[in-house]
Amino acid sequence: MLQIYTGNGKGKTTAALGLAIRALGAGKKVYIMQFMKSLAYSEQKILKLLAPGIVLKTTGKPFFIAEAGMLTPAEAAAWGDDVVIFPPGKPPADYVALLQAGLIEAVRAAEQGAYDVLILDEVNVALFFGLLTRADLEDFLQSAGAAEVVCTGRNAPAWLLERADLVTEMQEIKHYYAQGVEARQGIEN
Repeated sequence: MLQIYTGNGKGKTTAALGLAIRALGAGKKVYIMQFMKSLAYSEQKILKLLAPGIVLKTTGKPFFIAEAGMLTPAEAAAWGDDVVIFPPGKPPADYVALLQAGLIEAVRAAEQGAYDVLILDEVNVALFFGLLTRADLEDFLQSAGAAEVVCTGRNAPAWLLERADLVTEMQEIKHYYAQGVEARQGIEN
């Protein structure tokens, strides 16, 4: 089955990792590729301890990206050097190459047939920004065989939603970020 966790609410990665833990508890093997992330998140520490049942890989840079016009001038100023703003349709070539190499690695893992669950965390965002293409992801899905595939991230494309067997949209109703609460270790990061 192909599962999609998308939407603007909190919990997409958390849901995928919960499924990974459940699968591990059932004796299944899990492969996770986290796109647009570095090894800076608390859950990664515990996931690495669960090897070889769970294999965790990351591909990304220690900054965020945004297409020109997506952020207000005040938001861009607040992000400062932590965000790279690129012209519409022209994401940074080095970032594209980095994520494509990560997906190729995930394809190779899928082709081994050794994993029961394949999680592509934040792949929807990578597709949204043009860092990966539909053809790239279709190649991965073709290589997945009988494995359960989970794709997470905001802005899942319509074609992927249509193809999926399960779609969950996380909807933000209220979030303490609006009151200026930063990401907290162990809760958001």
